[in-house]
Amino acid sequence: MAKVTREMVEKSGVNVDQLVELLVKNAAAELTTYYYYTILRVNLIGLEGEGLKEIAETARIEDRNHFEALFPRIYELGGKLPGNMKDFHDISACPPASLPKDPTDIKAMLTVLVNAERCAVRGYTHICNLTAGKDHRTYDLALSILNEEIEHESWFSEFLGEGPSGHFLRRGETSPFVSKFLK
Repeated sequence: MAKVTREMVEKSGVNVDQLVELLVKNAAAELTTYYYYTILRVNLIGLEGEGLKEIAETARIEDRNHFEALFPRIYELGGKLPGNMKDFHDISACPPASLPKDPTDIKAMLTVLVNAERCAVRGYTHICNLTAGKDHRTYDLALSILNEEIEHESWFSEFLGEGPSGHFLRRGETSPFVSKFLK
């Protein structure tokens, strides 16, 4: 634990225990989403599914990166990850992005994907609101993740026909906002 780090965040008025709990729950959401997106991506087959595969893969890899970027901050603030993976799964800030009953129903698949991203957008917006002007490092991390989650939501929402977002799939690069936390 970085004692001065925790002390400074506490002195700024942030409830560090609450913040750590939110970070752990969002880290759980990222890792479980990575897992569930693996299953979803494998099932994106056929003419319609193949068009989504690359986007789902980018979101999947970036969710893993989000987990990798979050857990050091959890420990810096004196928190820790649960020792049991099942417990970790069950405290996820977002519900499981489970494969729909009919995995050939691309609209149902897209609904699962977009709902997972919308949950993440809400979670990171909340963390940003709690830490803005108070905990600069956590704010920067949450904002970086939020930027990528907004893009993920936009990609899937466009496929659902909800309108254009102005966002484009990244080519050859993943986690452009979060990559600075992975070095």
